[in-house]
Amino acid sequence: MNLRNLTLILAGALVLQGCGGGMSKDECLVADWYAVGYEDGSRGAPAGTIGNHRKACAEHGVAPNMQAYQQGRNEGLALFCQPSKGFNLGARGSSYQGVCPRQLEPEFLSAYNSGRRLYELESSVNYTNRQIHAKKQYLKKLKHSMIDTAAALVSDQTLPEDRLHMLAESHEMAKSYGEVEAEIEMLEHDRAIQEDELARYRAQLASGY
Repeated sequence: MNLRNLTLILAGALVLQGCGGGMSKDECLVADWYAVGYEDGSRGAPAGTIGNHRKACAEHGVAPNMQAYQQGRNEGLALFCQPSKGFNLGARGSSYQGVCPRQLEPEFLSAYNSGRRLYELESSVNYTNRQIHAKKQYLKKLKHSMIDTAAALVSDQTLPEDRLHMLAESHEMAKSYGEVEAEIEMLEHDRAIQEDELARYRAQLASGY
C-alpha cells in the first residue's frame, strides 16, 4: 500500500470517528468524502454505509459529496476484493456483504469460501473441546458428591430413613457418572475425526487453495 492510500484510510477513519461522535458543521464541511468512501470500500462496508454518514452530517445541514464518496469507495473496494482478503475474512468467520464488483467477485468468493471452511472446521473442534471440558468438570463435581454421600451413609449421625434416600441418590449419581463417561468417550471419538479432517484441509490449503 502506498503512502497516499494509507493517508486516505487514516483520514477516512478520523472522519468516521467524528461522524459517530456527532460532527460539527465545520467538520462535515471539510470532510474528505473521497477518503471516507475509500476507507469504507477498503474494509468491505456495504453501500448503505453512506446513509449513516449522511444522517450524522444532516444534523448540521451538510450533505456528503456522493460523487467523491463513490469514487473513493470504488477504489477502496479494489483493495478489499482481493483473494487474500477474502480468505482472511472467511477464516475469521466474518460475513461477506456482497460488495465486490462482478469482475473481482468470483476469485474473492472462492477464497472466502475456502477460509470459511477452515473457520467451520476449527470451530467444530473448539466446540467439541468445550463440551468435553464441561463434561469432565461435571464429573469432578459429581465424584465429590458421591464421596460425600458415601461418607454420610456410614456416619453414625445419619438417620436410618435418610440412608434409604442417600442410597437411591448414590445409585442415580453412579448411573449419571457412567452415562457422562460414555458421552465423553463419544465426543473424544468425534474430536479425533474432526481433527483429522482439519489437518487434511490445512494440508490442502498449504498446497495452494
